[in-house]
Formats: sequence, C-alpha cells, structure tokens
Amino acid sequence: MRTSLEWIRSMVPELSCTAQEYMDAMTLSGSKVEGYEELDADLEKIVIGQIEKIEKHPDADKLIICQVNVGTGENIQIVTGAPNVKEGDKVPVVLDGGRVAGGHDGKKTPGGVKIKKGKLRGVESFGMMCSIEELGSTKDMYPEAPEYGIYIFPEDAVVGADAVEALGLHNSVFEYEITSNRVDCFGIIGLAREAAATFRKEFHPPVVTATGNNEDVNDYVKVSVEDTKLCPRYTARVVKNIKIAPSPEWMQRRLAAQGIRPINNIVDITNYVMEEYGQPMHAYDLDTIAGHQIVVKRAEKGQKFVTLDGQERTLNDSVLMICDGEKAIGIAGIMGGENSMITDDVKTMLFEAACFDGTNIRLSSKKVGLRTDASGKFEKGLDPNNAIEAMNRACQLIEELGAGEVVGGVVDVYTTVKEGRNIPFEPEKYNRLLGTDIAPETMLDYFKMLDLGYDKEKNEILVPSWRQDLECDADIAEEVARFYGYDKIPTSLPSGEATTGKLSFKLRVEKLARDIAEFCGFSQAMTYSFESPKVFDKLLLPADSPLRETVVITNPLGEDFSIMRTVSLNGMLASLATNYNRRNQNVRLYELGNIYLPKQTPVTELPEERMQFTLGMYGEGDFYTMKGVVEELFDKLGMHEKAEYDPSDKKPFLHPGRQADIVYHGNVIGYLGEIHPTVAANYAIKERVYVAVLDMPYIVEYASFDRKYRGIAKFPAVTRDLSMVVPKEVLAGDIEKVFDEKGGQYLERYALFDIYEGAQIKRGYKSIAYTLTFRAQDKTLEDADIQNAMNKILKKLEELGIELRK
Repeated sequence: MRTSLEWIRSMVPELSCTAQEYMDAMTLSGSKVEGYEELDADLEKIVIGQIEKIEKHPDADKLIICQVNVGTGENIQIVTGAPNVKEGDKVPVVLDGGRVAGGHDGKKTPGGVKIKKGKLRGVESFGMMCSIEELGSTKDMYPEAPEYGIYIFPEDAVVGADAVEALGLHNSVFEYEITSNRVDCFGIIGLAREAAATFRKEFHPPVVTATGNNEDVNDYVKVSVEDTKLCPRYTARVVKNIKIAPSPEWMQRRLAAQGIRPINNIVDITNYVMEEYGQPMHAYDLDTIAGHQIVVKRAEKGQKFVTLDGQERTLNDSVLMICDGEKAIGIAGIMGGENSMITDDVKTMLFEAACFDGTNIRLSSKKVGLRTDASGKFEKGLDPNNAIEAMNRACQLIEELGAGEVVGGVVDVYTTVKEGRNIPFEPEKYNRLLGTDIAPETMLDYFKMLDLGYDKEKNEILVPSWRQDLECDADIAEEVARFYGYDKIPTSLPSGEATTGKLSFKLRVEKLARDIAEFCGFSQAMTYSFESPKVFDKLLLPADSPLRETVVITNPLGEDFSIMRTVSLNGMLASLATNYNRRNQNVRLYELGNIYLPKQTPVTELPEERMQFTLGMYGEGDFYTMKGVVEELFDKLGMHEKAEYDPSDKKPFLHPGRQADIVYHGNVIGYLGEIHPTVAANYAIKERVYVAVLDMPYIVEYASFDRKYRGIAKFPAVTRDLSMVVPKEVLAGDIEKVFDEKGGQYLERYALFDIYEGAQIKRGYKSIAYTLTFRAQDKTLEDADIQNAMNKILKKLEELGIELRK
C-alpha cells in the first residue's frame, strides 16, 4: 500500500512532521512503513520562467538562445536544443547552482545533477530549462508533458514561483506493509485516521454530499444477485450525458504520486475512489448492457470470456460473473469485459460498487490467471458497508468535475446487513495483559480517536463493521498498547498459579547438541526437507535402496522439491559445496532436522519423522576429529558407556575404508566417516569431507542429566605401557574392549599413543601402543594389585593373535 503525505494531510490538516518522523511514528503505532521516497529529492533552485525572446545560435543549427524572465527583474540567457519551445512559453528553469534529479531517459541519478553556468558552442548559458524526465518523473504521470522536449506550464502559472511546488513534487510517498486483517488501511481514509490518532490531531474525512437528479435509477437498470454468499452486496448508480475529459490537475497529481497513470476523468475517478476508500469500482457503458439488466451469477464450466486486456479466459462454475440479460460482461471483482468497456463515445454509464467473497476472488483470480489491483483488495474481505460510501463519493466527484449528470437513487442489493460488534470494556483486564496502569479515561480517548464508540450504560466498546480485526479483549488491549506506546510498557514478569515452564527433556538434549557443536567450531545450517529424486544418484545409492522409498509431494514447487528427504546428507553437502565454491576455508556446519520415512508406499498414513543431528566439515581435521566431537557429545549427555564403531556396514556414499556405524547398547544410533570421493566430486568439492549423523530419538533415549560427584583422588596413579604387534584386521576398538572387560576395578583410563606400520613390523601386522592408568580410591596400589589385571588382559589379547612387541 502506498500513500502520499500530501493526501494524508488533506484529511489531517494539522499534521506537521518530516517524512522520517512520520515513518517512525506510524511504524511504532502499528502501521508499519517499509520506506519512503521524497519526490522533490535532488531538486534545487528550480523556478517558473517565461521565454521572452528566442534567437538562433550563430554556430549551431539545432541550438537556440533564449532570454528567460525568472521573476528577478532581469532576464537570464539559456541555450537549449529543445524543439518545442516558443516565445511566451512558461517553463521550469534550473538556475545556476541548482540541481535536477536525472536525465532525458527518466532515470534518477543518485545525488542528482548539478547545473552550472557555462558555454555551449561559444555562447554563455546561465541555467537550464527542464523536461519532466529531468525533474524525476515521466510523461505517464504527467500526460500533458510533450513526448520530447521542455515541459510547458499553463498560461496562469506565476513567473518566478517554485516550479517544483507547481508540479506537486513537494511530496513524500510512503510504502506500507499492511496486514490482511486491517482491510480499512488499504485506503487513504483508513491510514489518515491512523495518522490522526498517532499524532493526536483532528481527522477530517471527505464530506460526501447528496447527488442525483429527480429521476429514478430503477427506471434505467435492474439488478439481481443469484449467489448472495459470493456477493453479499451490490450497489449501482447511473450517470448520463457523460463528458470525457482530462481530470483536474490536483487529482492527476495525487494519482501520479500513488503510481497510477492519469487517463481521463471517468477512469481517474474510479481509481481515485479505490485509493481513497479501498473500495474497487467499475464502470460499464450502459448502452452495451442487454436489457439494461445486471445479473450476478456463477459462470458455466468451460465458458470463454474476453477481458478488458484483450485476453480470452477459460472459466469454471466456481467463478462469479457479472452478466447482462444475454451475456457475461465482467469477472466479478477481477476485471470487466471487452464487450462493455468505456470508450470516448460513451453517453450513459453504469457505476458498480460491490462486495465479493474474498476467498472466492482469490481462488478465481488464480484459476483464470489474472490478478489486479481490485482483486488484491477484494481477496482481503472488504466491509460491505463501505460500498455505498464509495459509490456516493464517486458520484459526488462526477458532479463536481462536470463529468456527467447523476441519476437519482441507487440500486442496492444487500440481503444480510453486516453490523458492528460490541465488546465489554474491561480496563483492568487490559492492564493485566499489558503490565501497565493506564487510566480508563485515557483508554477511551484512544478509542475515540479511532472512531470506536462507547456505550456508557452497557459499558461496551462499539466496534464499527470496518474494523474486522477487533473481536475480543486481547484485540482491544492491543489498541491500547499501540497508542500508549510499546516503548513505554515496562518490563514485568509473568504471573500465575502454575509453576514456570521449562524446556522438555528432548529440547534440553537438542540444545546441548547445539552447544557442543558450536563449542567445537560448527555453525548451524538449515536446509530444505523437500528434495529431488536425483539426490539418490548423487549419493550413489543403489536402485533397490530402501532410502529411495519416499513421500512424494502431490503439488510440488518443481522436480527439485518433489519428495521428502529420507537422508539428511544432501542438504549438508550442498551447503558445504556452496562454501567451498566461495573459497571459504575450514568450514564446519551442523543441522538438526527431520527425515521422513514412509511406513509403506504408496503412502497411506503419515510417515515416521526422525530428527537427525548432522555434522559436516572440510579443511582442518580428519575422521578422528569428527569422532572426538561425537564422543564429547556422548560424555556431556551422560552416555558414559563406551560406544562401539562398526566398519562392516559399507554405506555407498562414504569412503569404504574410512567409515563406521556408531553402536550403543547394541543399537546403531548413527554413523560417521569420510565422504566417498565420487560423491564429493558430484557436489564439486575437491577436498576430503567428513560427516557424522546421529539419530536423535536414540540419543534422547540414552541421554541422562544425572550427575554424581566424585572427589579428587588422594592416592597416586600407576601406569603401564603396552606395545603390541597386532594383526591388521584387529581394530583398536577390539583391544579397548579387552581393557574394559579384563582391566578390573583399578583400571582408571587408557589412551592410545602410537600406531605404526612399516618395515620393522612383519607383513600383515601393525604396531599399537597404549598407556593404561590404574588407581585405587582407598589405598596406594602395589605391583601385585596391578599384575593380576595385566595378566588377564595379556591372556585375552593372545587369543586375538596379539603379541607384545619386543
């Protein structure tokens, strides 16, 4: 929604503020302003001048020398090449040192273009005469401007006056983000009312006077509405003796500031009222309406209709149509038909202002592939009581501008009148909700500024029908808050009888997972749950992989978003690839997101959603770095039993020799490893990539936040080093399992400190060395206490084919 500050001030005359102050105040009171444009930005020292004398340039055939009166008592000399000026013309003149907005192409130059006196082919020029494009606008917005050349003011323009003011460019245009529930603010009147309340000024809406001659409109046209659900109100008036002409300058300027191109008085009036009231209107040539009858009914399935833009549309029986006695003449709420359009030869005109069902308009607009300014307003759900107000305003403007003779009376089909609502006035409740102490009288002052009534006897707020967003006490409290000032509401703690809530166990586990990942240098990523079936090929999944059984989206945005993901790696690898392609080094990312596993295909019930904790990195670090992050998480989650790493399950997207399933309590709770080089190449990553994926439902099952304190050991530790020759097929995890089983009660910890393969070790074997630490809590250990455990360990290691290195 756009508004010009000048139009707002026409209804709030006492409003005095800068554009920035207006934007800030309106945003704080709930009418969010996205930004604004000052139409006179970069326009300086521009006055109205009159050309007194024109001479040919002595050295240039296409240049002329003008003596221009700029109201200072002395003429200034300006050299120009404009082909359209003559003696006596009044034109915009930029004086020496002034500034214009842009060039002849209509594009604005940042900071404008400064004009200095100089010489053109040897003749001095002390300024410049301007085209409308050089003033930052276009011929579309100023239809009277010439196609090429200098803008010419009317004869009554005052020489020496401010040209920018004469053109209506001392104005600011604001862009709002209006929520759909505030349909009243889709018109200038609604926003002006908000501005008046925000700045505590008097609001003066347009005064609509009675119009119409002594005739009866019912003698000219008959209206019937067959579907009153889709069209709760339809009003119509007739104007005869139409006189097509340009609309007045003030109306053209206001429409141009809104970004609407002025056309003629009739079209401009309908656009003007739509902007002012937020109520779309439409005009038909009454002589083209068969039987002078209007019928509002649904279209027939497969019906063809040509709209005003010359396009043939295919309709169905859900689309509401405006018809005459023989044919369709418009798609209700969207666009009129080519067969009833207003032309310059129109004599008698039918004015329509109606209210249509917003949901139907939105769906119909989508079906016929046509969205207009009118449909954009109707689909919000307009107030039917606003239709007659807009109709009477349009007819008033018709008479005031001499555009035609309004026939008396109005056709008004309004089966179920929409009333306002009454809401109990409960100031104590509002104060409790807001944490404020605002006096009831102050609240009523706010309501009065917003045109909300108050019934003192019933102690009720009277909400008019155009405030569709006010339905309960919380809505009324919001009105109080936004005009009291959100910035003035003090901080307060919530109150109530129930205990203060806290995070669930699941959310605490997920929060700790995020904390650990970020502590280890990972940044959070968020990727789409929708994916392409091509992902499975990129991940080298075989054709019979169960991961290819997916939930298929019935109305996808496209093939790339047509299925729900069953594996979380694609989003992670795509994010890493983006970072790699942008030359970011040492990237670490993590994501908490669901995968969707169908219970059967085709899908007949909701899939199983499992949260996956996915870690991915490239650059510094390797397989063991990622393993360390996983084990750090297990430790902080109280998963103190040792996880096992099983390399036997060969996942095709992981490197065959650098991957492992993570097993805990006999369940596979995730996996980690290096991405297969081919997969990395599929994602255009030319570095080693490491990932870990943990199944969070299992993690939540095994996690614990119980902690037991153990005091600092009072007795010394005893260490033993074991250097072993180990068959290559025996894993370090197999050795550590022996330590856990046979180490006894005094084994405190063990640590791997060396792995070696080379010429000094016999073929098929590797050298592995561990440090074992023993400690007792109640005594100093003797050699005999340790030797018993060491003997059991060595015996078990021999069974695995492991020898002590000599």
